[in-house]
Amino acid sequence: MPQEKPVSDPSPPGDALFVQSLARGMSVLEAFQGADRALSLTQIATRTGLTRSAAQRIVHTFRKLGYLTLAEDGRGFRLDLPILDLTHDYLRMNPLVRRASPVLLELRRNVRERVDLSLFDGQRMVYAARMQSKRETFFATLVGHSVPTACTSGGWAVLSQLPPQEVDAILAATQFRQFTPRTITDPQLIRDQIALARENGHALALEQILMGEIAIGVAIPDATGRPVAAIHIVASLSEWDPEAFRRSVAPLAAEAVRSIVSS
Repeated sequence: MPQEKPVSDPSPPGDALFVQSLARGMSVLEAFQGADRALSLTQIATRTGLTRSAAQRIVHTFRKLGYLTLAEDGRGFRLDLPILDLTHDYLRMNPLVRRASPVLLELRRNVRERVDLSLFDGQRMVYAARMQSKRETFFATLVGHSVPTACTSGGWAVLSQLPPQEVDAILAATQFRQFTPRTITDPQLIRDQIALARENGHALALEQILMGEIAIGVAIPDATGRPVAAIHIVASLSEWDPEAFRRSVAPLAAEAVRSIVSS
């Protein structure tokens, strides 16, 4: 569950253009990040740091606008369809997602395994495209799902192209979580993986998020050379030897990145 946020004004000092009431409203929508069920007014107030009466007014407004709805059992609130409209518009208008989509489709046809596009957002990688294989869990199919940058193949690939001080800052701010017995949470061991990714041009991750999963990640740079996203190719260790997987799919992932960057 997200930590309770402070009620203090989040605007920079002297920023006369910052609309604090709008920020408080957005904090109510952000309260649903990571929630696995409808939230009560009390839960929304706790997650945002708002008073219950302030949360009630904002929830009422979003219900009138269609962004929130009462849960089926009447015991809380959940996000409603207009939120999905905004997600669609974001993906439709994002230049990188638009350029990458046909390349990812071709890559998926070639590798016959899951292919993902994730966007770099500091301590997390956010999935913007997910092209499934034959074996997936529900959450593995959802656009918008995020994973820690510090324990994924795409994240290691992105970190390998950042300045060391920025890597240090991200690792220092990361709250490490043991997803599997093999999840690496030691910062120095993560730096070792980042160094390997820098040397190889890709990262190989074994069972970092799910047991039995192997993944190759290749970073996607923007026009300035800064990494902004990554391609992941994900398969099962029951079907692939790690080195055979690397030899087979890493060149294809790297070629896909070159196609995206040059398009």
